[in-house]
Formats: sequence, C-alpha cells, structure tokens
Amino acid sequence: MDARHVKTMADLKTLIEQRQLRQIKVGLVDIDGVMCGKYMSRDKFLSSLEGGFGFCDVVFGWDVGDKLYDNTLLTGWGRGYGDAQIRLIPESCRELPLEDNMIFVQGEVVGRLEGLCPRGVLRRVVERARTMGFEPMAGFEYEFLVTDESHEALQSRLYQQPKPLGSGAFGYSVLRNSVNTEFYRGLLDLCEQMNMPIEGFHEETGPGALEAALTVDHAMTAADNAVCFKTFSKVLAEKQGRMVCYMAKWNEEHSGQGGHIHISLKDRDGHSAFHQAGHEHNISDTMRHFIGGIQKLMPQFMSLAAPTINSFRRLVPGYWAPTSALWGVDNRTVAIRAIPGSSKSQRVEYRLPGADTNPYLALASGLAAGLYGIENKIEPEEAVTANGYLMQAPPHLQLHRTLWDAAQALRGSAAARDWFGDDFVDHFAATREWEEREFQRHVTDWELKRYFEII
Repeated sequence: MDARHVKTMADLKTLIEQRQLRQIKVGLVDIDGVMCGKYMSRDKFLSSLEGGFGFCDVVFGWDVGDKLYDNTLLTGWGRGYGDAQIRLIPESCRELPLEDNMIFVQGEVVGRLEGLCPRGVLRRVVERARTMGFEPMAGFEYEFLVTDESHEALQSRLYQQPKPLGSGAFGYSVLRNSVNTEFYRGLLDLCEQMNMPIEGFHEETGPGALEAALTVDHAMTAADNAVCFKTFSKVLAEKQGRMVCYMAKWNEEHSGQGGHIHISLKDRDGHSAFHQAGHEHNISDTMRHFIGGIQKLMPQFMSLAAPTINSFRRLVPGYWAPTSALWGVDNRTVAIRAIPGSSKSQRVEYRLPGADTNPYLALASGLAAGLYGIENKIEPEEAVTANGYLMQAPPHLQLHRTLWDAAQALRGSAAARDWFGDDFVDHFAATREWEEREFQRHVTDWELKRYFEII
C-alpha cells in the first residue's frame, strides 16, 4: 500500500502492518512554520492514533532559537510547560523516500491550546468558507536560495558570503537547470514521491535563486504540501552537502524571496466562483469582493504574511515585492494580482507573503480577508494599470514598515479576532513583539561599519 492512498485510521494501520514498521515519524508545525517532531514506536503510534498524545507545549512557548518567550499567557513558566494534546491526521501520511520504507504523519493541537495551532487556524477558516458555500483552492510558489556548500561551512562564518548554486542573474536558464540536475531532479523526484508535486520549477533572477510552484490543491492539502516542501527540500539539500534558505531577503543587493499564494474558490456545484463570462476580465462579483476584502484587511493581517524582522527587508520598491495594498489585473507590481483566464484558471495571486512565512497562517490571512470581503460586499479601489511601485497609496492602504507596528495592527483588529480567535491573536502578536524586542537588543554589522569610527 502506498502512503498516498491512506485516507482513514484503518488505512494507516493496514500500511503499518503491511510494511512491518517498527517506528513512524510524526510532525507538528509551530507558530513560526517550523516542523517539530519525533520518531514514535509502532505501539505508541497506534495507541496515539486512537487517543492522541502529549507534546510539550514549549514548542509554542519559544522562538526559532529555542529562547523562551517572557510575554505569553497560554504557555510559559507560569503554566509549567505542560503537554499540548495532539491528534494525528491519517490523511496527512506521506512516504519518506530519504528514509527507506519510513512514513511521515502530521498532527495538530486539540484541547486547551487548539487556538494556537497554525494548522487549526487555517482549518477553521476553511470550515467557515464551506459554511458560506465555497471550497477554497490554493497553490504556493516559493523563491529560495540554494548554496553549493554545506551547512557546517556556512555556519562557521555565520552564513556570510554563501557560495550560490550558480552565479550571476540567469532567470529561466536551461543551462543552469541542466548543469545542476542533481539538485533539480532530486527535488522533483522527492516531491513526486512525497505526493506534493511541483507544477513548475525554474531558475530565478539572481545567483543560486530558484522558484518552485507547487500544484494547486484544496486549501488544507496545499498548505500541508507547502510546509513539507520547505522542510524536506532543506533535508535533501543538506544530504547533498548544500543548503536551502527561505529568508525573505538574504542579501540587500538581490531581490527578496517570495512565497506567493494563488487562491480561488469553487461553489457548491464545483464551478469557479471567481469566473463570470461577460464581466470585464471575467471577474465575478464574488472575486471582486474577495479582492476588496484582502485590500481592506491587508494592513491589519500583515504580520501573518510578513512574520519576521527580515520580512520587511524584502518589502521595498523595485524588487518585485509589494509596498502597499494595491491591486491590478495581471500586474506584478502590486500586492493583489487578479489573474483572468478560463473558469479553471481564474484566480487571485496574493503577493505579500515572503518565503519565510508559515504556510498555514499566510494562506489563512489571505483567505479570511477575502471571505470577509465577500461577507461584507467590499468593493476594491480602482485597479492599478501602471507601475505600482511609483504610486503613492492612500494612508489606509499603506503597509507597515516594522514588525512591531504590524503586530499592533493585528492585536487591534476586530476582524482578526473574529476569524482567528482571541487566543491566537494575543499569542501571535506577543511572539512578534518578542521578535522585535530581541532584534532591538543586537548591534548589526551595518551599525558598526557606519558609526564605529566616524561618530
């Protein structure tokens, strides 16, 4: 039995029995989109499949450097770092071709900390979409850096001056992807075997810059695929003596790295809710209101799509990243790109998220904002037909310039609390405030070079 055919608890038990597996790898995604996990014995896994298992809630109580937050309420020293209860998701089962005969199963949080679970946040948004009569579809595309040197080598010099896999700017190069077939073919094959197929994969503009577009799927599956893609592309690279980097901006001289999301809705009959023949660009009223919702709430939800200090290094004019909540038809200089086409391809590209985002939260933010627009019949402002970078957006459409300001906007957003819940909003905003505070404690190379001698 192939892991992609597992849909139920019974299917998963059958697969384990057929393969005589002694261990199973399980994973849980934390607030930053990092995959946490462990190996479980066969007996422990089967028991947990029925009744769940405990996972130390510190995974929601520390940052990406495992430093404990001092400003969160639902997890922390005052709570004693007890267990979060995890339910396993049989249909998330995947092959792990890099670990012979091993399988991987994801979980999500239930019980007291369910409100903090990123996968749970997206699941609740999707469920609400379904009550409105829509089935959300999504496709993630990632720009990322591949280095042609090992993690150890880069870490030893604090990730300075990485050696890219390929030099110079050579976007869409057949030469590059033909020379570097070990990584290209390795990643394509890995994604096919893990049931997260790549629809398109090419060289981007910049040294070592690649872009992969994952195949469109139902929203939950698309986000599961995205988080596994980010995790296991890194695993493949390190096994090849390379590294993959998903920072939003790893070097000021090159364009940032996007994590754009293509979103569409189907109605109850399975037809496109975004396509309406006879309308301008075939944009239906539903699609127009969806765009209006994203535009209105983008500043409020921004921290979910720009969750790190480094996210804001990417959001500068002229580097293929949005700087305000503008929209346009097939216009890559704005944050919301309406893509006209057939009933099958009509969609919205949400261009604010960087490659550093948590896939569940980035998609939840775009989807919830769009659904909010449909519920409230929000009309978008006039579409941009020129270079959006050269336009001065009105104040209510301007994006925040710091993570702290974005966190305050989320904390004060009634729409965020309605769609994501108070527990999540308060916790996530606190973790972003922590991140900003941690950054402010440090002295950067830029400051040393600029001030050490002269001031």
